[in-house]
Amino acid sequence: MEEIQSQSDNYRSSSSSASSPASRVLSSNFFYLRKPGVLRQPISFEDSPEWEDTDVDVRVAEGGDSINAATTPISPSLPKLNSGSLPSPPLPEGAAVARKIAGASVVWKDLTVTIKGKRKYSDKVVKSSNGYALPGTMTVIMGPAKSGKSTLLRAIAGRLHPSAKTYGEVFVNGAKMDMPYGSYGFVDRETTLIGSLTVREYLYFSALLQLPGFFCQRKGVVEEAIHAMSLDDYANKLIGGHCYLKGLPSGERRRVSIARELVMKPCILFMDEPLYHLDSVSALLMMVTLKKLASTGCTLIFTIYQSSTEVFGLFDHICLLSNGNTLFFGETLACLQHFSNAGFPCPIMQSPSDHFLRAINTDFDRIIAMCKNWQDDNGDFSSVNMDTAVAIRTLEATYKSSTDAASVETMILRLTEKEGPLLKSKGKASNATRIAVLTWRSLLVMSREWKYYWLRLILYMLLALCIGTVFSGLGHSLSSIVARVAAIFAFVSFTSLLSIAGVPALMKETKIYASEESNQHSGASVFLFGQLFSSIPFLFLISITSSLVFYFLIGLRDEFSLLMYFVLNFFMCLLVNEGLMLAVASLWQNIFWSVLTLVTIHVVMMLAAGYFRIRDELPGALWTYPLSYIAFHTYSIQGLLENEYLGTSFAVGQVRTISGFQALRGAYDISPSSNSKWENLLILFLVAVGYRILVFVLLHFRVRKNVSPHRICQRNCSSTT
Repeated sequence: MEEIQSQSDNYRSSSSSASSPASRVLSSNFFYLRKPGVLRQPISFEDSPEWEDTDVDVRVAEGGDSINAATTPISPSLPKLNSGSLPSPPLPEGAAVARKIAGASVVWKDLTVTIKGKRKYSDKVVKSSNGYALPGTMTVIMGPAKSGKSTLLRAIAGRLHPSAKTYGEVFVNGAKMDMPYGSYGFVDRETTLIGSLTVREYLYFSALLQLPGFFCQRKGVVEEAIHAMSLDDYANKLIGGHCYLKGLPSGERRRVSIARELVMKPCILFMDEPLYHLDSVSALLMMVTLKKLASTGCTLIFTIYQSSTEVFGLFDHICLLSNGNTLFFGETLACLQHFSNAGFPCPIMQSPSDHFLRAINTDFDRIIAMCKNWQDDNGDFSSVNMDTAVAIRTLEATYKSSTDAASVETMILRLTEKEGPLLKSKGKASNATRIAVLTWRSLLVMSREWKYYWLRLILYMLLALCIGTVFSGLGHSLSSIVARVAAIFAFVSFTSLLSIAGVPALMKETKIYASEESNQHSGASVFLFGQLFSSIPFLFLISITSSLVFYFLIGLRDEFSLLMYFVLNFFMCLLVNEGLMLAVASLWQNIFWSVLTLVTIHVVMMLAAGYFRIRDELPGALWTYPLSYIAFHTYSIQGLLENEYLGTSFAVGQVRTISGFQALRGAYDISPSSNSKWENLLILFLVAVGYRILVFVLLHFRVRKNVSPHRICQRNCSSTT
């Protein structure tokens, strides 16, 4: 304690002259200071009768020149700090007529989260955290990197990884319960959006996936979500742009991801880093929009790393974390007084959040150690000379013995002593509706993604044209059999290899599924059926156009039934290859490793397909069993050759003739049965089904849990370093 006291005195003496509490009270250079004369009267919510004196009233004055927030209980230090203010930025139009939302109170008590291997010295990521969030307020969880912010947020929302263990209690409206579907929304730090859709289309499809009922009832909900997030000017713009047109800025993209959750009208909204990768203007606009949303009664809980003074002034409550320890919980303005009482007053010209993080972020110790011999124009390189570990212990000890911690315990006791109204599920769309919506959406995306779909169609036709012109004019003699077998092998193998160009599109679809499935908007079976039904028209279009070009250039038998079998065989080959790519993409969740794996698989399958060496002559240990039976090229090529040569005969000399089966026996291994080509087609169908089942397993166990070999390798490398 003597060390802590001496360090505190050293720091207080270095900065007290410019940052004493008295000087801060007289200053009016802070955005968060409220306009004088504002009445602090809380509002009440119809569904929360036991929380009337703890709700928040956020009003927009006429003209939209200031934001007035009232909370109870009032901290003793707040009246002194409310002596002056600068005008707040205007809120978007229509903020005063926002529809009320039935909010809910959230309380977490003695919440501890342990994740094995997450920390170097301890498995406890969050340690005995206490706090609460009230309807109509914005509660922020702030702290440096790896302080446990996101873990605490996910623990409160009940979205932790299965490997994490949670101790403590979470109450919603005074009751221990799991929040039902539709009662809360969760926005991840990075949400995958569909760039080929407009904002209105994206939100409309999201509403169809989430809400039950008729399609026509979703438009009103979508328009409310657009208006709530101030996206009216961007509603008809493509999210990702088109051709040379730019898409939405990062700030608007974040608002779209939040609006996706608002279509359910949740009582509680969790957000992980809503200001992630946003500039100061976009961050302020985002916070003002969220403040308007909170004024409707919604309970907002989110994490943040750092904020400007203007943004900091919009928060109602702050939970300050460092290495999993709670250093403060309470009103944002009271946090300034807490730091001042602990010996760390905030300098006048410094942002409060910068000052907080400067005091509790251990990374600054390395900077001071590197620059200890440097001096700037004012003397020392840093105005904080105290060791960060000592500052953290001082702040933690001061908070535990303060009236702020006691008031938090009192409020938690009041909010949990009696159960309020239970949150109810709002229902969800049926699986049949979701499959239809995903199919509709994917077809619309395919029609607009020229790079991944229409360009692939052109490349397939060019490849078929190249192969057809190389092997054109073969005739139907016995000597043309070997060249025709080579042409069919090249067509099947190279077109399958060309399909790898669609990996980025499939990877994007997988990421979209993972984002939607995490919020229960979709499921593995729903995604598979939707992706299958939407890809069938595109694959069938490729099979028809490419088969027609190749079929007539090579000069295959001119019969309609044989042509239709050729098209159907090639379509099944593409369907199998699509399932294989989807399985590999779901396994790796990385474009580079997926492409590398697919190229290797295709090369091995081409070698085992029976063209370079007949299947019966392949080494039996590996190439015949199992590779030649796994390779789908084998069944496709066999079916096409049987379709072309079974039932035909070739003249050998003047008298003798041989059947097509005998003529092919030395070039490729086929079956003499007339039904063998249909058996090969059935095998292709079963292989396609098998790949889809494999994709279902991978999506259920890997994508859902965000685990892949690539991510495991990254974690192992980071843990060793």
